[in-house]
Amino acid sequence: MKRLLPWLAIIALLAAAYFLLWPVPIRPLAWQAPRSAGYVGPHARNERLAALQLISIAPEVGPEHIAFGPDGKLYTGTLSGKILRMNPDGTGLETLVNTGGRPLGMAFDAAGQLIVADAFRGLLAIGVDRSMTVLADHLGAEPIGYADAVAVAQDGRILFTDATQRLVARTWGTFDAALLDIMEHSCTGRVLEYRPATRALRIVIGGLCFANGVALSTDESRAFVSETGAYRIWTVDLAADGLDARQLHGELAQRQARVFVSNLPGFPDNLTRGLSGRLWTGFTKPRSALVDALADQPFVRAMSLRLPRALWPVPPAYGHVVAFDESGRVVADLQDPAGRIPETSGVTEHGGMLYIQSLSAGAFGALPTAAIGR
Repeated sequence: MKRLLPWLAIIALLAAAYFLLWPVPIRPLAWQAPRSAGYVGPHARNERLAALQLISIAPEVGPEHIAFGPDGKLYTGTLSGKILRMNPDGTGLETLVNTGGRPLGMAFDAAGQLIVADAFRGLLAIGVDRSMTVLADHLGAEPIGYADAVAVAQDGRILFTDATQRLVARTWGTFDAALLDIMEHSCTGRVLEYRPATRALRIVIGGLCFANGVALSTDESRAFVSETGAYRIWTVDLAADGLDARQLHGELAQRQARVFVSNLPGFPDNLTRGLSGRLWTGFTKPRSALVDALADQPFVRAMSLRLPRALWPVPPAYGHVVAFDESGRVVADLQDPAGRIPETSGVTEHGGMLYIQSLSAGAFGALPTAAIGR
């Protein structure tokens, strides 16, 4: 036993050195997570989402966003880089294009082009002839690191999010880049505006902790933006220019950008417009008491990344989508505690159906709007 003690001491010293000193890809910052209210009130636990029908896109995975085109077809992007087109029931599935990246948010413009936020390649336009054009992949000399969601205004302006400038999606992959950015909490996400007529690109607002979904208000004077890493959604005046969400002071700044809803029960992802003024979002993961407890412990968050990946503080799968009206009132809440569709990234409402999006599933979900139950 005495002979083993020196070796055990060396092993313990090496293990301590590893957990204390081994490099990690993030520089965590301390912040104060709001105390989670849990599944109460309008978010009371339910199983309204559990009855959804699964529509396979095998062998592809990751229908992260769904859009319907002028042709009535359903379009979605996949992890392989393909954009798929099909009938709403999943029949007639075909590959429209392969972007060579990771297509996420998408929307059609007035000319019938499919505008795509590609996490690896930036803002793309797919023509009706299947041609592909890169509209924006840099702002000046600065690359767009994680194009995430997109909305097209009637006047042709394109709003899209660049989720993080720190953890580039092409380097880390979309899921890991999002996870690492949220754990770091350096808040470098931003909303960009692109004007096709002049090809001008500008920052509407920055300083967001993983800027994610974006949708326009009914009158298109404002944008709603998911700030995934802070469990909230902002509303931002489209006339705003170069705001920093971390440094908003004064009455003017508050009028131009404010928190729309906060302390949500999960990590909000996509934002889409539904019928009757509904604004939908999906929670890719539920809140975690452990993750919130580590918010003001940046050193411990860094140490946790030195654990085997299976021990990283990633919350479990839990299906959950929510709709608000433009005052911030919850008008629909659908949950599936079993998580048949994991990482529910959002909802597209079309033709009396709700189409449930997912970051990682090999299928998307379809559910009649009657499931809203309100």
